[in-house]
Amino acid sequence: MYIFSFEKLDVWQNSRELILTIYKLTANFPPTETYGITSQIKRSVSSIATNIAEGTSRNTNKDKAHFLTISFSSATETLNHLIISKDLDYITEEEYFHCRENLEKICNQINSLKKYYLSQQ
Repeated sequence: MYIFSFEKLDVWQNSRELILTIYKLTANFPPTETYGITSQIKRSVSSIATNIAEGTSRNTNKDKAHFLTISFSSATETLNHLIISKDLDYITEEEYFHCRENLEKICNQINSLKKYYLSQQ
């Protein structure tokens, strides 16, 4: 089976792991939040990995960096949803800090990859 270039990236793999974590956490959110924060956080966390993957298929490094910017924005959106989830007691402090640490790592990886692409122009 062919392995696409994005699948080899640590940042994509870490983002994929975070998606699984968030999906498991939101399974315990109140049913009244199904179309609220549950939906929003799932979409934003999925967008991190999706934009990394989509960006790797672009022809120019400038386009690749652009998709990493979008991915970074999705990561900060996810962090916002995590903060709100913690404030509403939908997740514990421990779950929040675990996810936040992973998000910070992913954001650093995104920024490093973006800098790499922009330096190759």
